[in-house]
Amino acid sequence: MKTIVQIAAELQGYDPQALKAADVNAFLDRLVEPVTATEELPLFNALGRVLARDVVSPISVPPHDNSAMDGYAFAGAQLTKGQPLTLRVVGTALAGKAWTGTVAAGECVKIMTGAIMPTGLDTVVPQEFTTSDGGEHITIAADVLQLGDNRRFKGEDLMEGGVALARGELLTPAALGLVASLGLPTVTVVRRLRVAYFSTGDEILSLGEAPREGAVYDSNRYTVFGLLTRMGVEVIDLGVVRDEPALLEAAFRQAAQQADAIITSGGVSVGEADHTRTMMKKLGDVAFWRIAMRPGRPMAVGRIAGAEFEEKTASTAQPSSPDSYQNNSGAHSGAGAVLFGLPGNPVAVMVTFLAFVRPALLRMMGSTRTAPPLLRAISTEAMRKKPGRTEYQRGLVTTAPDGTLQVCTTGNQGSGVLSSMVQANGLIVLHHGQGNVAVGDMVDVMVFDGVI
Repeated sequence: MKTIVQIAAELQGYDPQALKAADVNAFLDRLVEPVTATEELPLFNALGRVLARDVVSPISVPPHDNSAMDGYAFAGAQLTKGQPLTLRVVGTALAGKAWTGTVAAGECVKIMTGAIMPTGLDTVVPQEFTTSDGGEHITIAADVLQLGDNRRFKGEDLMEGGVALARGELLTPAALGLVASLGLPTVTVVRRLRVAYFSTGDEILSLGEAPREGAVYDSNRYTVFGLLTRMGVEVIDLGVVRDEPALLEAAFRQAAQQADAIITSGGVSVGEADHTRTMMKKLGDVAFWRIAMRPGRPMAVGRIAGAEFEEKTASTAQPSSPDSYQNNSGAHSGAGAVLFGLPGNPVAVMVTFLAFVRPALLRMMGSTRTAPPLLRAISTEAMRKKPGRTEYQRGLVTTAPDGTLQVCTTGNQGSGVLSSMVQANGLIVLHHGQGNVAVGDMVDVMVFDGVI
C-alpha cells in the first residue's frame, strides 16, 4: 500500500496548494483499492450492486432461430425482384411450441412473434405486407422485403459460454432482467461498501436543537446521507462531532474501525480554529489540498489507521427472509479507512463529492464505470471564467425547440446557496484551461439524474 508521499511522487507537477481537478482523480485512483470480499445474492436483492465475477451464459439467448414478427415464414430464396410472390399456408407456428411439419416450395407457415422458425425457412413477411385470397393462399407484394428479414438467430443476444455481464458491471434493472433471462437466480457481488460520515464544528446544530447566534443547522449530514444511499453503500452515521480533541479522536477511531471510507465536512481549511486537521494528522497519513476549483477548494485525503474487527457472517446473522444472502466477506482488513475531508459549505460538499468522492467510492465498490458522464449543451448565457481553475456552475438543462440540449445557470453561484442545487439538474463543468463562455458556446454538463 503506497503512502501519500509515494503517490504524490508519481504525479507530474503535483502541488498540494494548487492541485488541478483532473489530478485529484488521478491521485485518488492510486489511493483507493477495490473491496475484494463477496457475497451471493438473489436477483431481487442485487439491484445497484457490483458484480464480483463475470456472469457466463449457460444457454444461448434466444435458444433457437425465431420470428421477430407476426406473419408468415417461408424460404426467402423464392423472392424475385419486381415480382409478387404467392404462397400456400400449410400450418401455424406458435410461440413456445415447435412446428414439426414440412414446407415445400411455394408454401409457407403462419408464425407468431417468438415462435421457432420451422426447418428450412429463413424469412418472415409481416402480416400487413400480405393479401389473402380468402382461402389458404397469401400474396407478398413485390420488393417489400429481402431474404432473411425478420428472423432472429440463435444466440443473437447471447451465446452459450459467452460473458453476459462482465465483472465490475453495476446491476441495473436491465442487467437484472438479462441475468434472469439466463435462468440464473443469484449473482455474486462485491460486498456492500461501508462509509462512515460525520460533520464537525461547534457552530453546527443538529435538528431539534434550539437556534443560537452564529450557529447553523447541519444540512451536510443529510445531503451526504442521500448521496451515499443513492450509491447503495452501507452508511454509518456518526452525527455531529464537536470541536474537541477527545471527541474527534473517538469519532475517527470508531469510523476507521467500522468503515472502508470516512467522509467528514468542515475543518479542513488552512487556519481554521478547530482540531480536525490536527487529529487527521495524528491518526493517519493525510494530505491537505487547495484545489484549483470553485466551489470547494479545501479538501483532505488520506488514510486513517484502524483496528481489526470481525463483521457478522451468515452463520451469526439472523436471516430476515428465505432470500437472505450468503456472506463470504470475512473480517475487516484492519488497515483503516480512506479519508475524504470535505469543505464545510453545503454546495462545496456536494460538488467535491460528485467530482471526486463518488468516482473513488465506485472504484472501491469494484465498479468499472467510475467517471461521471458529461453531456454537451449550448449555453444560453455568458459566463465569466478565468483560466487556471475548474469551475462547477449549477445549471438547468432543457431541450430547445430544434431538439438540441441547452443550459443556463441557476443564478447565484455562492457556495452556501443550497437552493440553487435544488433548482439545478446538473453541473456546468468549465475546465481548468477554459476561459469566458459566450452565448451559443458548447459546454460540458455533469447531469444529476440518478445521482443527486
